[in-house]
Amino acid sequence: MSEAAGAGVRTEGGRDAEAVSRFVESFAAQLVEAGMQRMAARVFAALLSSDSGAMTSTELGEQLRISPAAVSGAVRYLSQQHMVAREREPGSRRERYRVHSDQWYEALTNRETVLKRWEGALREGVASLGADTPAGSRMAETLAFFEFVEGEIAAMMERWRVHREQVFGKGQGRP
Repeated sequence: MSEAAGAGVRTEGGRDAEAVSRFVESFAAQLVEAGMQRMAARVFAALLSSDSGAMTSTELGEQLRISPAAVSGAVRYLSQQHMVAREREPGSRRERYRVHSDQWYEALTNRETVLKRWEGALREGVASLGADTPAGSRMAETLAFFEFVEGEIAAMMERWRVHREQVFGKGQGRP
């Protein structure tokens, strides 16, 4: 897509490029409001809205009107969050960036690791402060909260796998 995604310009799937651009920016704004980095949110929304779910750095740069360095930084962040993967184009040295078909599952599951680390730190805090002190009691309650959340996330993700299979079929919606 070049300089203008004006009315009448069509995307790869025959959609109105201006409407796609509005969606990408609108959804990205919601992701930013929730705490995601701005450029990463824009790149993620662009990948998510593409029919293939994958784009090159050049394609992302052209669609979003951003520099290759901005694309690289955004992809690095999204890769660390397990929301996109890098892949080589067959027979080429160019990389494509692909949104995971189960990006939300991956992102939430990745948070489990963070919760476990926090739980370990909180356990140390309770032991150091003493469970019978006001600070130790607060730490213990925080620890109990994170343990509860961790269990709920695991159970919810299992329910999601079953629900996804019922709604989309086994293997459906995956690249």
